Amino acid sequence: MINPTKGNLLRVKNSLELATVGFELMDRKRNILIREMMGLIDRAREVQGKINSTFSEAYDALLKANVAETDVRSIAYAVPVDDCVTILEKSVMGVEIPTVKYVSPVARPYYGVHSSGCATDRAYACFRRVKELCAELAEIESSIYRLAVAISKTQKRANALKNIVIPNYRGEIAYITDFLEEKEREEFIRMKVIKKQKEK
Repeated sequence: MINPTKGNLLRVKNSLELATVGFELMDRKRNILIREMMGLIDRAREVQGKINSTFSEAYDALLKANVAETDVRSIAYAVPVDDCVTILEKSVMGVEIPTVKYVSPVARPYYGVHSSGCATDRAYACFRRVKELCAELAEIESSIYRLAVAISKTQKRANALKNIVIPNYRGEIAYITDFLEEKEREEFIRMKVIKKQKEK
């Protein structure tokens, strides 16, 4: 147990004040992160819906292209590998969140017009759109994951402050205060006894 002195009482009171402020900040941070994550979850649902409908449209277009044109696979090999994705990071309350930038190259057919038709062009356009939406969804889902991890850590720290650290400091303050008050009472009684003895 802590040594019950006035210096220690002041030190523990300062620590309690600091822990209380820390808990309030952690609680505020957690609420901001939760608000940010809820907004991203709504956005993720919206983008996921767009991806599902665009994928469905793209596969339908690809199926029609397979039926209409003979050599769709060789046409697909003509489309170059796309490396137009840049990943940056931004900070939200100390949590690094990815920002995926997809700069789509100029849309142009990389395959011969004589070996393809409008079904191939439509499939190509749909899959380009899917690629853009997937980059957006990857950003959102990564952000949600990182925010969820940060919220969990913040919650654990806030709980530790609220349920362990702050009650411990309050207990120490009560113990030191009781001890010092008892000591003062003893000193007061001792002084009274000495005064009475002097008067006799």
